[in-house]
Amino acid sequence: MTPPRTPQIPVVVLAGFLGSGKTTLLNHLLRNRAGTRIGVIVNDFGAIEIDAMTVSGQVGSTVSLGNGCLCCAVDASELDTFLETLTRPSARLDVIVIEASGLAEPQELVRMLLASDNPHILYGGLVEVVDAAEFDSTRQRHPELDRHLAVADLVVLNKTDRVGEAERERLRATVAELSGPAAVISAVHGRIDPELLFDPALRPDHEDTVRQLTFEDLLREEATDGHEGHDDHLHAAYESVDFTSDTPMDPRRFMEFLDSRPDGLYRIKGFADFGAGDRDNTYALHAVGRFLRFVPRPWARGEQRLTQLVMIGAGIDAEALLAGLAACRADEPAPGGLAEATDSSVTERGMWGVLRYVQQEADPVDAQRADPVDVQQADPVDVQEAAVEA
Repeated sequence: MTPPRTPQIPVVVLAGFLGSGKTTLLNHLLRNRAGTRIGVIVNDFGAIEIDAMTVSGQVGSTVSLGNGCLCCAVDASELDTFLETLTRPSARLDVIVIEASGLAEPQELVRMLLASDNPHILYGGLVEVVDAAEFDSTRQRHPELDRHLAVADLVVLNKTDRVGEAERERLRATVAELSGPAAVISAVHGRIDPELLFDPALRPDHEDTVRQLTFEDLLREEATDGHEGHDDHLHAAYESVDFTSDTPMDPRRFMEFLDSRPDGLYRIKGFADFGAGDRDNTYALHAVGRFLRFVPRPWARGEQRLTQLVMIGAGIDAEALLAGLAACRADEPAPGGLAEATDSSVTERGMWGVLRYVQQEADPVDAQRADPVDVQQADPVDVQEAAVEA
């Protein structure tokens, strides 16, 4: 099986009602991007201010933010067109963030991404921003907020400095109940760790030794003076768990682990070695919320064959996750002491569950569309809406 020929750029949908703090959070990401080049698509028609540069009511326009990032103001119907523009190699972007209108239906943007035939994008999750101080009144005026939370992969409970501790805990419990398996983190002024949403770029932000001073440079100097010094503690809002094994993973057990991953586990990234299941390839794994994708890649000559995973979430049990993954190794006895066949045909059959989540290059949509029999293969919006209705 041949992996996609071109790198795929994760596309994150940032949603939330008017005044929840979406643009503040987006500006924070742009200021703390650590060299990552971000493409921003703003689905709105009003005056949009991002990093001191303004797009005034111009739908269908693109501006440079002066730091390797780009901003587009678009109508939702133009989304595919601008995704095509932003995913061109010449744009050299690492991640794309779509800021939805405060009155948008975020699940429709997610559906558009999952149904897109653009081979260069990868679903990066739906982030719903909630105003802690106005949550109850907003929910009363806009009962659809419950539906938005139900399909979110990550919920940012913003402006928590404006409520007391007891109220904050009540809100967290309510939001967690409405959002189901989604991770819920608290924030002030939209300050979350960018690594929750995307990986830092491995290359420097610039290849030239001389460049123009950007807004990001100025903001970093302010932070050095103590303006945002507490950003150093953003990692406290979530947990990151690393797992490494030099023993191949049993594909059937590994898929059972992924299918039953616990609430609050937002992202899983890394590589899996399935040993006899596929001796020619290592499998890159990308999971966000209930979305899952594997991309096979041939082992390089002399490359050490390891499974290496990073799991990111809020309120997760690190020891239980590590124990669950350790039990997925091919040399571990079957759960409950039951006998388990070990011949290669059984292992190869176990790979069928993995291959369901490998995007076929001939038809990039098939791997994401729902199978009427297998809900685990379904579009994450459909799965979560079905759970809510039940």
